[in-house]
Amino acid sequence: MTSRSDLILRFAEPADSNVLFDLIKGLAEYEKLSHAVTGNASDLKEHLFGSPKFVEAILAEYAGQAVGFALFFYNYSTFLTKPGIYLEDLFVLPEYRRQGVGKALLSKLAQIAVERNCGRLEWSVLDRNESAKAFYRSMGADILDDWRICRVTADAMQELAKKG
Repeated sequence: MTSRSDLILRFAEPADSNVLFDLIKGLAEYEKLSHAVTGNASDLKEHLFGSPKFVEAILAEYAGQAVGFALFFYNYSTFLTKPGIYLEDLFVLPEYRRQGVGKALLSKLAQIAVERNCGRLEWSVLDRNESAKAFYRSMGADILDDWRICRVTADAMQELAKKG
């Protein structure tokens, strides 16, 4: 059992790239999406710490071990005319769940959003992930039923680029 006083939240550093990528693979396995992981730790490191910097990550550590992470980036609200933070992934190792790690990560992201004068903090959740939806609601999140994610990848993105 973790103690909140023993939990360390910190921004990821370049040396954390492999550990962070291992946690990402753990998330994919948990969501039964391991087949969708085609990236690697090297590219992740470049996107976290290169120029331009595309994403940021917070690591949760307990007793020197990485037990969770939040990976995020800026988005923008034209209606608010303010930046926002988009949480791409939040993950806590199964043996550390229900111990306040996810709550601490989400709260830390809210603090960052407030400090950076963001208009909102948002993310997506798999419709089938009932425990995550319940957790997010308990943290004050609204789950927007009337919005859907649109995505274009790989070959379809190449075809769309040619239509201009």
